[in-house]
Amino acid sequence: MVENKISRREFTTRCLKAAGLTAFTGGAGYLLYSKNPISEKSKQLVKLPDFSVPPKQGQTMAVVHNQGRSDAIRAALKMLGGIERFIKKGDRVLIKPNVGFASPPMLSATTHPEAVETVVRMCYRAGAEKVSITDNPINAPSSCFKISGIEDVAKKTNAKIIPPEEHLFADTTLQNGQLIENWPVLYQPVEECDKLIGIAPVKHHHRSGATMTMKNWYGLLGGRRNLFHQNINTIISELARLVKPTLVILDGTTTMMTNGPTGGSLSDLKQTNTLIAGCDMVAVDTFGATLLGLKPSDLPYLGKAAAAGAGTTDYESLKPVYS
Repeated sequence: MVENKISRREFTTRCLKAAGLTAFTGGAGYLLYSKNPISEKSKQLVKLPDFSVPPKQGQTMAVVHNQGRSDAIRAALKMLGGIERFIKKGDRVLIKPNVGFASPPMLSATTHPEAVETVVRMCYRAGAEKVSITDNPINAPSSCFKISGIEDVAKKTNAKIIPPEEHLFADTTLQNGQLIENWPVLYQPVEECDKLIGIAPVKHHHRSGATMTMKNWYGLLGGRRNLFHQNINTIISELARLVKPTLVILDGTTTMMTNGPTGGSLSDLKQTNTLIAGCDMVAVDTFGATLLGLKPSDLPYLGKAAAAGAGTTDYESLKPVYS
């Protein structure tokens, strides 16, 4: 009993230490879970450039069925006016595939390397000065680029992979947005290009219902982006407003029907043999949803993006071309 007694001074000292520890852990929790991550560049907000091309009647969306992946891409771009409509001599092109996971191409959890290779080669043939590839994967970037096959494509085609290094990020705020406020994005690769192309697979997604070209831009976000999962439909619609690409390509050659976005089994996949390319991401993704047996109402982010002016869910109004 006597040995367990402490003086008033020692008791006070222990209380102060405990209070300090509580304050520290509370502050650490704020840093980890605050909506707006602290950044040195938070007061120097950047704005992503607009890479869209002038619209052409009847050349906004193309759908190609039952062709090999490379042939389908070439056919779709021809129907949209040719690669020369999008890429000019001397252009610096940035390709944003979905390389979120360290997963081999056969599982269709990432953009297929054949699709990336085809687009890189087409860009160079059109006169591009430089073609770069970037993403901010969920798994280790080096493993994702290697196992997905994208690293080998870059080596074969003289494209440059830009890993998501910290100094390449800068903060941005989406005007009239709810979620993207003082948030870090993979800005430098985007700022240094003249044209931006998104290439994504069609996949089931356990939170959003589907992940396609609009969700693909999630890979430009830095920070604790998992916080956005609480409002997944809003963040996807905001990404559709934030990023204005030159072109998007949605690869539905093989569709992940279940257990997305990672899958893991060939039984999750279905050969749907369809490729969609276009300048309207909302329209492209709305058509892509049909490969999963979904309607626009099944994916609320489509309606949100359309209501915000990012595109249309009525893709037939665009007079798409089919092959």
